[in-house]
Amino acid sequence: MLDPILNPLSQRILKPFAGWLVARNVGADQVTLCGFVIGMLAVPALAFEHYTLALVFILLNRLSDGLDGAVARATRTTDAGGYLDIVLDFIFYSAVVLGFLLANPSQNAVAAGVLLVTFMGTGATFLAFAAIAAKRGIDNLQYPNKSLHYMGGLTEGFETIVAFVLFCLWPAQFPLLAGFFAAACWVTAVTRLYSGYQMIRPDQTKQYKQEN
Repeated sequence: MLDPILNPLSQRILKPFAGWLVARNVGADQVTLCGFVIGMLAVPALAFEHYTLALVFILLNRLSDGLDGAVARATRTTDAGGYLDIVLDFIFYSAVVLGFLLANPSQNAVAAGVLLVTFMGTGATFLAFAAIAAKRGIDNLQYPNKSLHYMGGLTEGFETIVAFVLFCLWPAQFPLLAGFFAAACWVTAVTRLYSGYQMIRPDQTKQYKQEN
């Protein structure tokens, strides 16, 4: 929900760091892969209930997620890089939830399972529409620098980071916090499903392209 507002600010902050990496021949895909590996270290940290350490890995992963885009904009954006980025992001998001399940299966299993289902809903509506939007030639005016068509919603990248931070700060409250976040994710999934369906109806797609 807040991503369109925060993205320009984060881009300005990360631009000097991206320039430093570019000057040392570090590519965007390298940053993406490195950030993914670091983020996946949160899973064993969570499983052994080292929540502060897990939070560090999660935040470093999210930092790299912004930094790889800054590096790509400073060099050359590619569909391959965008594909790699979004796939690894979705794997990372689900892996963090798995980490909390492993930390306390008796307490967290149901909430983690529900949250993973909601992630499937938000991810499926997002990626399915992106594929059809590319086929239909629907422009992404809100996120012009993205490789894929980004559909907004109540829960986007920033809200997911906030949820993960809260999970790590108050792990004993994971079932309650995950329940609230899952409900918000369902709002996102349902609104994306409705708006996406309406937009790609043959008559609506024609009208949308004429207006834009």
